[in-house]
Amino acid sequence: MDDTGTRLWIPPLALAGCVRAAMLRDTRGRDLSAGQRENYFPAAPLVKLFWWFAGDGEWLTRPGFSASPPGYRLGPLMLSGPFTLPTHTRNPGPVHALMLLFPPDVFQALTGIDVTALVNHVVPAETLLPPEWCTWAMSLHADIDDNERLVRIEAFLQPRWAVLAPQRPAARRYAEWVQALAARAATSASGRSLRQIERRVKAWAGVPMRDLRAVSRAERAFLAVAASDAESTVNWAEIAAETDYADQSHLCRETRRLSGFSPEDLRRRSATEEAFWPYRLWR
Repeated sequence: MDDTGTRLWIPPLALAGCVRAAMLRDTRGRDLSAGQRENYFPAAPLVKLFWWFAGDGEWLTRPGFSASPPGYRLGPLMLSGPFTLPTHTRNPGPVHALMLLFPPDVFQALTGIDVTALVNHVVPAETLLPPEWCTWAMSLHADIDDNERLVRIEAFLQPRWAVLAPQRPAARRYAEWVQALAARAATSASGRSLRQIERRVKAWAGVPMRDLRAVSRAERAFLAVAASDAESTVNWAEIAAETDYADQSHLCRETRRLSGFSPEDLRRRSATEEAFWPYRLWR
């Protein structure tokens, strides 16, 4: 696959725990078919701040995938909450965009925005972001290249994250973040029953603990498959056992719920089809 113009930015250690990553996509100058301009995104418990520098996008509705949020209309700067279903979109033509991914509890602490109201929603960012965030975010639309945009992201977030960082571990994987979130929920208030802990986690993350654990398992399974020989047959029962699924059927059900595809279909298509570029970035 030719992933020219598509890349994943992993933040420096100083921002570990603040930003999961940034996904950059620039298809200008590439001759892509209609099918190659489609995009498949998995369900993910992350807040997404994304910039559209060029091009347009539209939501595609199909069984097992998220529906277009009410009143959705693409703008130059958008904000999305955690999504509990995978998403299928299409770009009518060339596109240039950047998506910044935040753990929801971190984004809420940094901005004061209630992430529970953003679950399965996408809104114009300027309707919710604090003024200083809006000013910074819109500055990324200046006539600069993506490398300079990433520099500005670091410069803006580092001093703000430095205030919170001592209270939070630097988690780079879902499993680490989920464990840290559960531990903080268990020790942050007087009530420590299971129900109270789960209530706090949902208030911070926007989705229940069981959904966070499902995504954590899925990431581990995905990385295990990505590390295997691409030409070999995957032993799905073995992958399930190694990544905390009850059995292979459990792995298949959760993979389909989070991605829209069976594990084998997802493995094959993410390796061969342009539209699965978001999955290839994480290999």
